[in-house]
Amino acid sequence: MRALVQRVTHASVTVEGDVVGKIGKGFLILLGVGHDDTEAQADKLWSKISKMRIFEDENGKTNLGLADVGGEVLVVSQFTLYANCKRGNRPSFTDAGAPDEANRLYEYFADLVRRDMGRVETGSFGAMMQVDLCNDGPFTIWLDTEAL
Repeated sequence: MRALVQRVTHASVTVEGDVVGKIGKGFLILLGVGHDDTEAQADKLWSKISKMRIFEDENGKTNLGLADVGGEVLVVSQFTLYANCKRGNRPSFTDAGAPDEANRLYEYFADLVRRDMGRVETGSFGAMMQVDLCNDGPFTIWLDTEAL
């Protein structure tokens, strides 16, 4: 499982002109599910993200976590995080999870966030989405459960 975590001042996701998810200060998590991923990877990934201290304290040090700043979370499915560009110029996505299982694990991950945060905003799995954000910093972190 892979995640691109962005610290944002605000973010939203739109599908067919309708905003389906919107947050203020917090994390925009672009989430990719691989074909071998399980609930254990989702648990591990959310455990790491939920404890990341990437918000600045009163001294300008990144010592505060999401809960410390009352942050919000927007999770957007992003199978393109599994793009393989080794051959040619057209990416292959064969390492991405099959849609039904990927959607199940995406929803499972969102439920983990909801369990700990009380609320999570999401995109629409499989839809063509437009994501709008203001990256705060910019601060962007790439996480892959194979490397955690």
